[in-house]
Amino acid sequence: MLDTSARLLRLLSLLQAHREWSGAELAERLGVTPRTVRRDVDRLRELGYPVHASPGTGGGYQLGAGAALPPLLLDDDEAVAVAVGLRTAAGQGVEGIGESSVRALAKLEQVLPQRLRHRVGALNAFTVPMLRGPQPSAVDPAVLTELAALCRDAERLRFEYADHEGARSRRTVEPHRLVCSERRWYLVAWDLDRDDWRTFRVDRVTPKPPHGPRFTPRTPPAEDLAAYVSQGVSTRAYAAQAVIRVLAPVEEAAAHISPSDGTLEADGPDACVLRTGAASLDVMVIHVLLLGFEFEVLEPAELTEALRDARERLGRALDRSAGVPETRTPGGAGRTPGNPCGSAAAP
Repeated sequence: MLDTSARLLRLLSLLQAHREWSGAELAERLGVTPRTVRRDVDRLRELGYPVHASPGTGGGYQLGAGAALPPLLLDDDEAVAVAVGLRTAAGQGVEGIGESSVRALAKLEQVLPQRLRHRVGALNAFTVPMLRGPQPSAVDPAVLTELAALCRDAERLRFEYADHEGARSRRTVEPHRLVCSERRWYLVAWDLDRDDWRTFRVDRVTPKPPHGPRFTPRTPPAEDLAAYVSQGVSTRAYAAQAVIRVLAPVEEAAAHISPSDGTLEADGPDACVLRTGAASLDVMVIHVLLLGFEFEVLEPAELTEALRDARERLGRALDRSAGVPETRTPGGAGRTPGNPCGSAAAP
């Protein structure tokens, strides 16, 4: 059995990790009796931690926000600095720490007193980040923390969702995980109305409480949820799909091709395979030309034809720009010198 001090820290960790625990659940986790749990809860309250208890068979213990910051070994200024830093990382999708920052922010905001929440809100409201390049639609960190808490507690989520055309619909889902790319946040959830897994862009989600009830988590759609979401947003969502062999090591290609552009897998030491999608084959031509690498098309064959047509149009355009006169073939179709693959010019 843990000694009293270690047991109190373990109890506090459990209360911070889950929204509500029954006395029996805590007793089982700590290896003590329910009476000892009640005594330990009283000790936490004496230390300044606001532990709320609800009576009855469906009741339990819950860690709430108090009038003063509980003794987290942080003073007010430090707590505000940590919260602002976590919000910045969560809202802008800083690579490698986004999901961790959301989990930490959910724990911290749960115990921040009201006066410090106002200070954090003011700093975020009146701070303008200067970021490079066009940015995606902003994600409200409060929505992220709400979704993270529902994933953690296995509670159903009700929300309004706007699709890419702006059409809105009401959805009820069992949220599973948040996935962060370098530019966007996505929610992986079981859609109760469609009886299937779905991926939702968080910047298009507007929660509509009350949420609940709780549910038993399902087996996720894939072990690697990051790859699952990447394939969904870069390939499955598009009408035209392609498999491209990129003539560069996978590490080099990954430095230039983001997860939202497609999924990469190694194909030997000097090449990799890209699976990607686009709205049409014409858009796909532009997409693969802008990859910045030599490549070959594995599928579909129609993309090869589209690339050939694009090459011929570009050849004719370059010849016209260089002032090369257009010649005529015996059949009357227009061809230009130096462009043996050219097709008939447009009238």
